[in-house]
Amino acid sequence: MRGPFLKALAGCLFVAAFSSQAFAQGAAPKPAYPDAVDSCPGLVSMRRPPVIPAALNADQMRITYAGHSTFLLESPQLVRVATDYNDWVKPSVLPDIVTMNHAHSSHYTDRPDPGIKHVLRGWSQNEKPARIDIQFKDVRVRNVPTNIRTFGGDTERHGNSIFIYEMANMCIAHLGHLHHTLTPQQLAEVGKVDVVMVPVDGGATLDLEGMMDVLRSLKAPLMIPMHYFSSYTLDRFLQRARQEWDVETADVPSTLVSKTTLPTKPKVLVLPGR
Repeated sequence: MRGPFLKALAGCLFVAAFSSQAFAQGAAPKPAYPDAVDSCPGLVSMRRPPVIPAALNADQMRITYAGHSTFLLESPQLVRVATDYNDWVKPSVLPDIVTMNHAHSSHYTDRPDPGIKHVLRGWSQNEKPARIDIQFKDVRVRNVPTNIRTFGGDTERHGNSIFIYEMANMCIAHLGHLHHTLTPQQLAEVGKVDVVMVPVDGGATLDLEGMMDVLRSLKAPLMIPMHYFSSYTLDRFLQRARQEWDVETADVPSTLVSKTTLPTKPKVLVLPGR
């Protein structure tokens, strides 16, 4: 299965890189993968005017969606964290901390920028659980290992990590490339979260109903979708989510979050990729 996936990824990147040339010739290239449409929102960053960062209060953090599974998190002391850091989608600034998972090459890199202070890989060798718990200035990063499917359909133990970022008196969870619902022990390790970044493709990761179970278990006030390959897969998740929670779509890819401004009712917030 590795061959088809790499071909699909290459096709998706081709669409994003050369779409303007194709339209100029009167025909757009046909996507190599059914989900690789709409210029791959969520995988390749869309061109938008840059957002100029504003100063953060002591109780605020900023979340900016770069695309696919990559977010830039900024703490009150302006520590910058990039999630699922990779060679395809990068934030516009050099992060201090990067976290990675290795289900696919769009979730990690073997060539991180040498200026990054902390490179945190969410897997270990020989299927041993990675154990991460670091403090850098006003940010703590820890992980909860989960299993993933292999390309051959087997199980790779501890191949993924749910990363939890503690800053501004909040806990933000990034589910990574989650492939299964969570055990009581894993839920206890994750703990109470205020914000969760959730993969919503419904196939490459956990199926839609399974992911809904995970979100109900986590009970986060704010849920932010990621890891969708088309507007169809995103809309499919949002239609299901509207049956249980409020759904809002932001106009810009960044949002400020604080404990006092968290939704009183659970809400799904869609951040457009840049």
